Amino acid sequence: MKFLTKEVQIALVAILGLVLLFFGLQFLKGLSFFSTGNNYYITFENVSGLGVSSPVYADGYKIGVVKHVEYDYSRTKSILAEVELDKQMGVPVGTTAEIVSDMLGNVQVNLILADSKEMLEHGGRIHGLTNPGAMGKIAQMVPAIEKMLPKLDSIMASLNTIMADPSITGSLHNIQDVSGNLKTTTSELNTLLAGLNKQVPTTLTKADGLLDNATAVAGKLNDMELEKTMARVNTTLANVEHLTNTLNESMSGKKGSLGLLLNDDQLYNNLNNTMRDADSLMINFKQHPKRYIHFSVFGKKDK
Repeated sequence: MKFLTKEVQIALVAILGLVLLFFGLQFLKGLSFFSTGNNYYITFENVSGLGVSSPVYADGYKIGVVKHVEYDYSRTKSILAEVELDKQMGVPVGTTAEIVSDMLGNVQVNLILADSKEMLEHGGRIHGLTNPGAMGKIAQMVPAIEKMLPKLDSIMASLNTIMADPSITGSLHNIQDVSGNLKTTTSELNTLLAGLNKQVPTTLTKADGLLDNATAVAGKLNDMELEKTMARVNTTLANVEHLTNTLNESMSGKKGSLGLLLNDDQLYNNLNNTMRDADSLMINFKQHPKRYIHFSVFGKKDK
């Protein structure tokens, strides 16, 4: 066989390698060699980097891939993407699609299934939207951030001015001193509390002793014959009352010696005269003692 020369064999091997490479790339992209699903078309105004073999998801589950993307040059903002979905997947009428990009730049299509029992026919069109995702939200925040930058510069300048003030440094040193004093005070308080903790058991013991003594005193008071003591006090009061009544009767009725002494006017006058005479006698005795005392060495009497 002159036809299968070495050159022809090399060429056939190269062609077979290219075919295998093509199908291998298609397989790696997620495209099947033969059509096994249902095709639908999604219209977008902006595909945001959507390309062939991009995955299609429904409720977070992969149900197909993008097979082809076609731009309509006759109409602006009109891009048609052909997707292949699993045969078991039915698309309700009113379903929409959105393109989502993650932080790494990966693009995918999410189907937002409508709540309808009527299913879209194969080859039908789905309205597509673009979800900016996290990157889109960041892009929307850029203008606001740009407006904030001058204010941030002003704030930083004010902070630099404040921090350059020498009084701030002095305040920081004062705070350090205060912290040191607080540390010393805390240490002293800990020492004091430790001493109190040691004294508390002794104090409690003394308090228990006082309570025991008070209990003993109360017991002794309870043991005292209070009834007998009160009876004696009552008897004494009765005797005093009797004596008082007797004195009152003697004074009112003029009976007895005490009544006579207190109520007899003549006896009072006689006692008064007697006291007056005794007083005169004492005065005369002081003035003329020789009249009443006679003393002589030789026994001679004065005349």
